Amino acid sequence: MQNSSLVTLANHSREKIEYLIRMAHEFEKNPNRRLLDGKVVATLFFEPSTRTRLSFETAANRLGARVIGFADPKVTSGTKGETLKDTIMMVSNYADVIVMRHYLEGAAQYASEVAPVPIVNAGDGANQHPSQTMLDLYTINQTQGKLDGLNIYMVGDLKYGRTVHSLLMAMRHFSPTFHFIAPDELAMPDIYKRYCEEHGIRYVEHQDFNADTISDADILYMTRVQKERFVDLDEYERVKDRYLLKCNMLKKARPNMKILHPLPRVNEIEYLIDETPYAYYFQQARNGLYARQALICDVLGITLDDIQKKL
Repeated sequence: MQNSSLVTLANHSREKIEYLIRMAHEFEKNPNRRLLDGKVVATLFFEPSTRTRLSFETAANRLGARVIGFADPKVTSGTKGETLKDTIMMVSNYADVIVMRHYLEGAAQYASEVAPVPIVNAGDGANQHPSQTMLDLYTINQTQGKLDGLNIYMVGDLKYGRTVHSLLMAMRHFSPTFHFIAPDELAMPDIYKRYCEEHGIRYVEHQDFNADTISDADILYMTRVQKERFVDLDEYERVKDRYLLKCNMLKKARPNMKILHPLPRVNEIEYLIDETPYAYYFQQARNGLYARQALICDVLGITLDDIQKKL
């Protein structure tokens, strides 16, 4: 078995990303391929999750694997003082691959360094969320027919939003123009703006959020203001309703424009928008199954040829 953990997509080449998209497309055609018969997938969620955990577990089940793990760290020996290293080493005795979400930035990288089996990062604090990025890339390609040269608008919580951080880094091969729309308190961190500058990625910052501002968008990537990331709840109250997407703001939108959101949403997208042709966030969530099947297979050394043979 090949031990090739997935901590970030930042180091993946363009060719690798396109290869994973082709793998995900094969699973969209038929997700029920028992490529992991006899394998065990452990899902360790030290932080709450609905879509990520359920889609990973569904992916494993549809691939024929058994699933073990937990969704509540309070039921683990961590409450007795067990270290993350000891938890990872112990679970590695039982599983062929570990999918882990953790509240600490860098936890996935650390786990990948100590684990004898592959680690798949299902989100580490406000840092990275590569499996969400893979389904985002798949969805963008699906809706636009390409990844190259797109105008991608990121709105809301760009400070703590690990999904936008991951997507920004993965898109470096595809010459995007990013538009960052956020209040000062939630602006894209300087480290990611420097990343754009170092890799020749164009970006523009805005504070206005209206029909004119987003009229050139190919992708409008909305995010939730994450209350759980705030130490100062007064600050959360000041910014939580700053950028809300209303139907009347779509009157100048491009016909090809799609609205994405990693979900869950609170009030940042008006529910009436669900019925418009621009809304694509529920299809985006469905694509998580296919993207995560591709990622599990890839870290276990299962190739596109293997998938195509297993109809």
